[in-house]
Amino acid sequence: MQITREGDYGIRSVLYLARQPFKKVSFVNEISEDYKIPRSFLAKILQKLVKAKIVRSYRGVKGGFSLAKHARDISILDVLEAIEGRLSLNICVTDKKKCVSARYCPIQSVWMNAQAKVADVLKKANFDDLAKQKN
Repeated sequence: MQITREGDYGIRSVLYLARQPFKKVSFVNEISEDYKIPRSFLAKILQKLVKAKIVRSYRGVKGGFSLAKHARDISILDVLEAIEGRLSLNICVTDKKKCVSARYCPIQSVWMNAQAKVADVLKKANFDDLAKQKN
């Protein structure tokens, strides 16, 4: 499993918003410049986060983005799944029908255990805690 650049940028953009006062509207240009993310790519990422109700968008001249809920209520797992889809270390964990060996495979339990642990770590990492940390 490797997090895509889109997922990484999504995490960084939510972290940027989490470091702002709650409900403060930030502009795409600010986030783009601060984290060196291409503006058009960032806009697409932010729209996925809006659709997932992690980020709120504001239209117009004073438009921009803010967190849709408190940073403590947003986990890294929430952001990754909003951008990349459901976490899956191996297809047999999420869709046993696609695994030809699922009925007699001793490795499936290893994948399931590993995925549960990764998901747990990512779920416990909330953006309030991350925003308080220094670089």
